[in-house]
Amino acid sequence: MARELLGFATAGILAYAADLGLFIWLRGPVGLDPLTAKALSFVAGCSVAYAGNALGTYRHAAARGTRQYVIFFAVNVAGALVQLLCIAVSHYGLGFTSQRADTISGAGIGMALATVLRFWGTRTLVFRGVGVPG
Repeated sequence: MARELLGFATAGILAYAADLGLFIWLRGPVGLDPLTAKALSFVAGCSVAYAGNALGTYRHAAARGTRQYVIFFAVNVAGALVQLLCIAVSHYGLGFTSQRADTISGAGIGMALATVLRFWGTRTLVFRGVGVPG
């Protein structure tokens, strides 16, 4: 399990770097609007995370393909929605409207909850029954 968690975390860090780097590039030199830039960087980040998990963490999975990627993408969208929900509850429900509060609720609490959801979804829905050999 520790090896699986480490592989999942490594793929996630690489995906986060790809997402952030592409978002900054698309917003800056390319000049795209923030929503388009974020949508494109999110898809790129999901693709990097999927590749990292399919070729690394869960490389012994029997099947890889479009169906697994679609499920993986859906799990990641659910994780993003968890982060947005945390911001919405904090900002609009509880009245914590500062930039710091939004960061803590979205990038802190939301990211932690979303990571648990993504790990569970990746493990049970995308690469079900496939463990990392000891």
